[in-house]
Formats: sequence, structure tokens, C-alpha cells
Amino acid sequence: MTKRNKIIYWVATLWLSLGMVSTGIVQLIKMKEEAEMFAHLGYPEYFLPLLGVWKLLGVIAILLPKFPLVKEWAYAGFFFAMSGAVVSHLVVNDPLTELFGPLLLVLLTVTSWYFRPADRRPAF
Repeated sequence: MTKRNKIIYWVATLWLSLGMVSTGIVQLIKMKEEAEMFAHLGYPEYFLPLLGVWKLLGVIAILLPKFPLVKEWAYAGFFFAMSGAVVSHLVVNDPLTELFGPLLLVLLTVTSWYFRPADRRPAF
């Protein structure tokens, strides 16, 4: 892996992790604004802490060495959750500014996944 690719991987992975940890905590504690947004999107309140826990576990899986298959699942979960957020905002006709966060996290997920080192990839 080239030095450039390593830098891209770690920058994307750390920003992705920061975004997922921060939104995961907000969801875990059922912050008022987040609960209102979930209700606006049509999701039940019990979904907040569930999604928050999965985001935090996904960050742990991505940052810890080993367990490449678990990392694949974490990346898939992040991609599904954030692309689902984009679609949810589009369906309820939210302003395009609401798409910035989820789109950024989709981009960071794909970038981190694409540039991950060989030892973090499953051997299929």
C-alpha cells in the first residue's frame, strides 16, 4: 500500500468514525432534535438507541485490527444506514441541505472501504 493510499484511508476512516460516534451518541441518548428528526422521517423512537449502538459497534469493528469479515459487515451497515438516510430525506421532501451529513458519511464509508489495507480485507 502506498503512503498516499494509507493517508487517504486513515483520514477517511477517522472522519467516518468521528461522524458515526457523534451521531451514534446523539441517537443513543435520544437527543430531542434527533428524536424530532426521526419522527419527521417516519421512524419509531425505539429505533434511535438501536441505531446508535450499532454505529458505535461498527466504529469499534472498523478501527480494531483483525476481524476483516466483521469490518465488511460494519461498512455495509454504515452504507445502508446512510444511504437510507439520504433516501428518507428525499422522500419527505426535505431541503437538500439535510442531505449533506448523510451524503458525506456515505462518501467517507466508500472511501475508507476502498482504500483499506490488505490486512483489513477478508480473504474470500
